[in-house]
Amino acid sequence: MTGLAVNGPLWLVGAGNMGGAMLRGWIAAGIDPTKIVVIDPYIADVPGGVTLLREVPAGDAQPDTMVLAVKPQQLGVIRDLFAAKTGAPRLLLSILAGVETATLSAAFRAVATVRVMPNLPVSIGEGVSALFSKDADEATRGDAAALIAPLGLIEWITDENLFDAVTALSGCGPGFLFRFIDAMAEAGTALGLPADQATRLAIATVKGSGLLAAQSSESPAVLADRVASPGGSTREGLNVLDADGALKVLLRDTLAASARRNGELAAAARG
Repeated sequence: MTGLAVNGPLWLVGAGNMGGAMLRGWIAAGIDPTKIVVIDPYIADVPGGVTLLREVPAGDAQPDTMVLAVKPQQLGVIRDLFAAKTGAPRLLLSILAGVETATLSAAFRAVATVRVMPNLPVSIGEGVSALFSKDADEATRGDAAALIAPLGLIEWITDENLFDAVTALSGCGPGFLFRFIDAMAEAGTALGLPADQATRLAIATVKGSGLLAAQSSESPAVLADRVASPGGSTREGLNVLDADGALKVLLRDTLAASARRNGELAAAARG
């Protein structure tokens, strides 16, 4: 089977949690590791064949594709390092939360800029990535999609203002779900189960339920009601979650807090 191909050199600037997850996803998808250059002063190593640099190369050298995966607060430093270069990438993909395409285009002068919001499961090919671009033509959008597709579900959005919501829902969502799994396991332990067994049961339950929801033509709300027989134990538990809309209120507040922070990061990047 032919692996994922790229048009030319690909620079991954930052290979921490998310950048590293993307790198592992690309390698698993069969991309030629010799086409990838990772620029990161902190990580210990990279997969075989990938070039690791501790700083941005001097001179005017630019890659065909550059992926920005540093923290949004580091944008100014990276921008200054590239400011003196006369060239520009053909395609810039940025996963910097809250940093808008106008800011990115002004900083790096790429022919096309695509903003991407992936989440951590991209490392196992089960991620969610939202994409947006103002200036990429269809061919370049196809190149961006091909690079992100092996990492999981792709959703193009038409309004950049929706990125705060996307980031809060799918970008931050794994963190919220991990917390839920932990709480579910703790609740099982409180009922007398050994802690390690409760954790295994909670993880497998969330995994299987997620796969079922993904394959079902029915909504998660309908599926929940199908599990819950009238007067049964599931219904009794759902009554607690549904009381006064407590769970929905909690999640609305959780996502709203994340979305507000995304907006603050965008404002900081513009300033």
